Amino acid sequence: MLRDDWRRYVAPAAFLAAATIAVVLIRSGVEAGGSPRAVTTASLSTPRKHVVTSTAATTTANSPPAKRFWTVQAGDTFGVISAKSGVPVAMLEQLNPSVHSTSLFIGEKLRLK
Repeated sequence: MLRDDWRRYVAPAAFLAAATIAVVLIRSGVEAGGSPRAVTTASLSTPRKHVVTSTAATTTANSPPAKRFWTVQAGDTFGVISAKSGVPVAMLEQLNPSVHSTSLFIGEKLRLK
């Protein structure tokens, strides 16, 4: 009977180990700048791509072409996109009325101009 007592501790120990690993993985994603739901294997393997289009009328010899669209990546918010693109948050909301700032999806395209 004493030999079988160790078995009743295995399931709780396994659960605690799994919970600890899950917490560590989630916290590492949050500290890296992403949200817990945005850190997935698909988002880690997908390279960042930003679609850049321009016309001859908007570019000059010294200025880079203006970006017209932004592809949402893990960790992007309207504030982050605004800081990186130079487009104010209010303009992002106006140009993308069907997009909610609290529920951006990886790979979603947003208008910048």
